[in-house]
Amino acid sequence: MISKNPGQPIPISPFIHVSPLDIGRSDKKSSNQGISLSPFPLDILEPQRTTMSSSLPSPFSFTAPLKPPLHHASPATPPPPTTLSPPAQPLSTTTTTPLRNNPLYTQTQTSLPLNFKEKILCLEILGIDSGKALALNPALHAATLHSIHSVLSFLDSKGIHQNDLKKIVGMCPTVLTSSIRGDLIPVFEFLSRDLRVPEADFRRVVNKCPRLLVCSVRDQLRPALLYLKRLGFEDVESLVYSDPILFVSNVERTLMPKLEYLVEIGCTREEAVAMALRCPPIFTYSVKNNMKPKFEYFVKQMKGELGELKSFPQYFGFSLEKRIVPRHLGVLESGAKVPLAFLCKANDDQFMQLIASAKEAKTREWEPGQTQ
Repeated sequence: MISKNPGQPIPISPFIHVSPLDIGRSDKKSSNQGISLSPFPLDILEPQRTTMSSSLPSPFSFTAPLKPPLHHASPATPPPPTTLSPPAQPLSTTTTTPLRNNPLYTQTQTSLPLNFKEKILCLEILGIDSGKALALNPALHAATLHSIHSVLSFLDSKGIHQNDLKKIVGMCPTVLTSSIRGDLIPVFEFLSRDLRVPEADFRRVVNKCPRLLVCSVRDQLRPALLYLKRLGFEDVESLVYSDPILFVSNVERTLMPKLEYLVEIGCTREEAVAMALRCPPIFTYSVKNNMKPKFEYFVKQMKGELGELKSFPQYFGFSLEKRIVPRHLGVLESGAKVPLAFLCKANDDQFMQLIASAKEAKTREWEPGQTQ
């Protein structure tokens, strides 16, 4: 409802207010059809031309006295000159909302098309950073509000909630301009038919890996599935719950190089595959920034043997700076002999208890009166 007071902002959401003049000064007449984005609460008020009261001053008018005022000054003192009051300042049309800080609302771009403002407000009401979304997905500039609404309604029909959109669109803004028939429907059919994901779990899987929505089934998802099956993953359906990122990873550029590196450090092809089957996340680790530095530390500083890594490939999943190095230094100081799996997996209390026991035993060995 338009406010009766022209100066009072129209509450659109708890965090967005728009002055009626901001909407009412459109040069184009708005459509009489309301914008309904149900079931998402995206009901943006239908722009209406606001009729300003004739008593309000025009931004371009000024007032001047009809006659010079009478003065009773002495003849030697000339009457003060007639002064014109300055032009009345126009009412502010700047939004006092988070949109004011949006890159689109710059001082050099003080007016935007009405349909573009509606699009921005729609994204902001959903909790989506409209500036980031428009920057990462230029196609949004030309997308209509109706097409965006269609995508959101389709996702809702698949169980995606409104509070999921901030994360999903934040990571994959291109989903807003995806083709429902050509892009989104094939993805959900792939989840249902190829990975046997029940419809009730669509939301869980998509929230785990939003990139599933923007990947091609033919060029990306199905080739990754076939590759993982050839490696020996028998229960590929469970991977979509634990490591769905594997299905959006490129086979040639992401999956295969991890096995090639394991072969490079001395594993056979069969051993490398067995390590991957035991620890599927190993496919997601960077060779340059993760696997190589940790392997070099394991060999050079820890003096470890390759056989330990073959039996515990999860080693590559622990932080080098926060877990591996500090605990290794603690082991060196205590003189304890700790298996690689315990060094990485034990919680802090278990590890500190082991270190304390090792130090106590080492102290007893050096007590006076005892032979060395």
